[in-house]
Amino acid sequence: MLNKEENEVMRAVYDMCDGKDSCLVSPMEIMSILPVKRKYTPERVEKILRSLELDDYFDLIESDRKGEKMYVITLHPNGMAYKRTALQVRRSVAFKIGLSVAGAVITFVVGLLLKIIFT
Repeated sequence: MLNKEENEVMRAVYDMCDGKDSCLVSPMEIMSILPVKRKYTPERVEKILRSLELDDYFDLIESDRKGEKMYVITLHPNGMAYKRTALQVRRSVAFKIGLSVAGAVITFVVGLLLKIIFT
């Protein structure tokens, strides 16, 4: 499971690839999609990209285009399935919250019934 920063960077990479297996992006292009409030730096983005590469989401190759650092990103099956996995996590969290609320309501009703029975 990805942490918040990795999730944001992976979402940006997935959006940049736009349904293709690979894409050519610069660190600044990735940073332009990321939330400004986290204050990402190119070094921090590169560190997160390397950790996502180790987690087998994609292959990351550094390139140079007219003096500008570029990344060639080739998505692996984990990277291609990122949106589906994120949706499953969201559904799982929603189910757990719903189950907790249902348990609280049932506990409240049983407590009221016991109160009525024994008074």
